[in-house]
Amino acid sequence: MNTFHNIGILAHVDAGKTTFTEQFLYQTGALRSVGSVDEGTAATDSLSVEKQRGISVRSATAATEHKGVTFNIIDTPGHVDFAGEAERALYALDYAVVIVSAVEGVRAHTENILRCLDDAHLPYAVFINKIDRTGADIQTVLQELKSVSQRSFLPMSTVQNAETPQAAVASCSEQEFSEQATQVLADLCEEAEEAFLEDRTLPFSRAKALVRQQISACKLVPVLCGSAKFAVGVLDAATAFADLMPDCTRRKTEDLCGIIFKIEHDKTHGKTAYIRLFGGEIENREEVTLLTNETAISNRQDTENTAVEAETQPPAKEKIAQIKTFSGIKPLDSGKLCGGNIAAVTGLSSAKTGQYIGSLATYEGTKLVHPFLRVKVTPADGDAQKLPSLAAALAQLSDEEPYLDAKWEKGLTEITVNTTGKIQLEVLDILLKERYGIQASFSPPTVIYKETPSASGTGGARYTMPKPCWACVDFHFEPMPRGYGVSYHGKLPFDQCQYRYQAHIRTSFNNTCLPQGLYGWEVTDFKCTLVGGEHHLIHTHPLDFFVCTPMAFMNTLQTVGSTLLEPLLQVRIHAPAEFSGKIMSEIIKTGGECDSPVMHLQSAEIEAIIPVATGMDFPSKIAVLTSGKAVLNQSFYGYRECRDGLEHISPRRGVDPRDRSKWILWARGAYQ
Repeated sequence: MNTFHNIGILAHVDAGKTTFTEQFLYQTGALRSVGSVDEGTAATDSLSVEKQRGISVRSATAATEHKGVTFNIIDTPGHVDFAGEAERALYALDYAVVIVSAVEGVRAHTENILRCLDDAHLPYAVFINKIDRTGADIQTVLQELKSVSQRSFLPMSTVQNAETPQAAVASCSEQEFSEQATQVLADLCEEAEEAFLEDRTLPFSRAKALVRQQISACKLVPVLCGSAKFAVGVLDAATAFADLMPDCTRRKTEDLCGIIFKIEHDKTHGKTAYIRLFGGEIENREEVTLLTNETAISNRQDTENTAVEAETQPPAKEKIAQIKTFSGIKPLDSGKLCGGNIAAVTGLSSAKTGQYIGSLATYEGTKLVHPFLRVKVTPADGDAQKLPSLAAALAQLSDEEPYLDAKWEKGLTEITVNTTGKIQLEVLDILLKERYGIQASFSPPTVIYKETPSASGTGGARYTMPKPCWACVDFHFEPMPRGYGVSYHGKLPFDQCQYRYQAHIRTSFNNTCLPQGLYGWEVTDFKCTLVGGEHHLIHTHPLDFFVCTPMAFMNTLQTVGSTLLEPLLQVRIHAPAEFSGKIMSEIIKTGGECDSPVMHLQSAEIEAIIPVATGMDFPSKIAVLTSGKAVLNQSFYGYRECRDGLEHISPRRGVDPRDRSKWILWARGAYQ
């Protein structure tokens, strides 16, 4: 009986990720011919925009078999603008395969991927690609990998004729594998350390077992080499994955449990949810429960909320229409999905990415995507009558890519979406035209700021008039370090405030309060504790706490004050040494910070942190300053307190809860 390996192919753009996937499928018999990314014939690039531009925009799923293993392969986009697809794929994986170019090495997005895999405690293997290219340097790539990750790396390929079209690889013999494994494992386990100190080599079978164990424990990474373009080393890699990498049982659950890691829309079948099932089994026409992971996160943050959690709305239940598992790149109606496998499922109309089915499982993931730009979208001809259709289209696209987070308030003549870059907007424009027949206009991007409480303090609100109503809420806010996020705590006695009302307070806090603070930006990096609350047995209406909580939140934030936070980019520049002074001067002009250059013979490496607001055209300026001789990598760094002294305000959507009378009317549906 076959076992399942659910693997994700991850890489920085142009590392050869899709070409590797194509060869993997072809070499293992799932494809009859090999497609080309450049020619737009790659099997996993199905969208017209992917064929035209030669880049992956959406993740694609395919399946193949090799050595008794069924590989479910998720080919993810390499461009950082579409990293959300890669981030969501991590939910479904048993392990990842990271493709690194032997020429360009470990680039900025590759570093983000490796750190993300470490944070998610997910095993991975590395395939060093393009060994045929001039400038290929495998040892340098290995050193770069070791500088980024805390894991140990086990080279498993011997490269011949590197940097030539005749490049080839030879797999290690059993003796070579045992010797190499003994040396690397000596730092990871006592058995190998003892053998190494006694100048012994572990037996092949034992070395192999220990390697598998350490890979599954996320302490060891096998490294293979090849050239995907010329099919060199790809089948060897498939064999190594089957022999050494963990299978689906690593994440097996006893109960029915699966996660939705991707959403698509089809004119014929409607919404399609891609599900990785960890345990149990589902069939066509079966009803399943949809759960969100916020429940698990909330309970981990504050265990005393269990009774309050029991008062939240019951989870949604939906009936499955059709289940399709994969054969090659084709989804085929199977009628059933068993634990460990992946399938495309229709019928779950309310499904969202990140939801679980059946029961919850813990996943300590991390973010690859941090949208820090926002644009306004309007009908190209300015016709306000087309806004509802545009809003519906963007809402559907936000369903597929949640980071877009399209927002539109009725009465406004524009819709806002978040973005990570220019390429994503170009693709969004094409999708609106091709899928929905809508011509849209996009404003220049503006920076997404955030805000955080300036100090610790307590505040609240009392909603006792006009009758019948009665809800009182008091919060205590405590600022936390940058990157902390938000945590909610506190449980009041049941006779003071019933648990169902406390559940309403928490739901309103998360859904209504956090998205807009005093300046209209998302509020983050603080701890909120419910310190007071009160209901009335006669006068309290079930919706009163949804009216009162936003007023209490804004009153507390007004009391403690709010500090604006600006997004930052981390940039790394390699350039001829003579340009280092000009580059550092440009960094200072943007309000950035940098260390002294690290010199390498005739070149310099400069690392800096620059604000997004003043650094959006930084790459083009560096290109001009260095006559195109600089190589620049940049990635999201985080947020810091705004230093420009300006008051960046985002227009509020809806009514401000500080305008008490208007807010109460609006919240009760009586204000137009």
